Amino acid sequence: MGDHNARTRRRGEELIRAIHDAVLEEVVEVGVGRLTMDGIGRRAATPRTTLYRRWSDPIEVLLDALYHQHPVEEPTPGADDLRGDLIRALRLMAEWAFSPAGRAVAAILTDPKSAALMSEALFERVFADRGGTFTRTVLRHYADRGRFPAELLTPVVADIGEALVTKRLIDTGVPPTDEELAAIVDQAILPAIGLGPRAP
Repeated sequence: MGDHNARTRRRGEELIRAIHDAVLEEVVEVGVGRLTMDGIGRRAATPRTTLYRRWSDPIEVLLDALYHQHPVEEPTPGADDLRGDLIRALRLMAEWAFSPAGRAVAAILTDPKSAALMSEALFERVFADRGGTFTRTVLRHYADRGRFPAELLTPVVADIGEALVTKRLIDTGVPPTDEELAAIVDQAILPAIGLGPRAP
């Protein structure tokens, strides 16, 4: 009776959040290949018919959850703190990596079968739609405002910060410190766009 009442009380955003949370937990536990509407519904304490009213299959539920739980860096509007914005972007990435969504993405990309099924959709429908990688959002913001030559913002440069943070997470299993994030910005990202450390 209690479960039934809990189900009937949840509506709108509360229900969607419960389903999103459930699919992220489910994919970490069973992988993409074994993700089902039944499994998501059981974990969310929601009938699968409710899921089918909004999504056509479990992959769509997963992509929707990842999209809505993917953080987007918001650079300083005046584009006057590039170093600080880059450090904040990398900190946001590191925090996200330990969130349910970040753990789900790691589970997907580290499993060859899941990656084959999901990587293209993940990058096109989650990362790209949410502004791309964390530092890319910041760097594009500053390049568009003439703070450094836009042609220096190559795919390699856009990925430097994320790659180094990812390596740190793999090597240590713990989030980088602010000092370590500042070192990545000062020693790798800023020099790559022709600016010295602590550039405005």
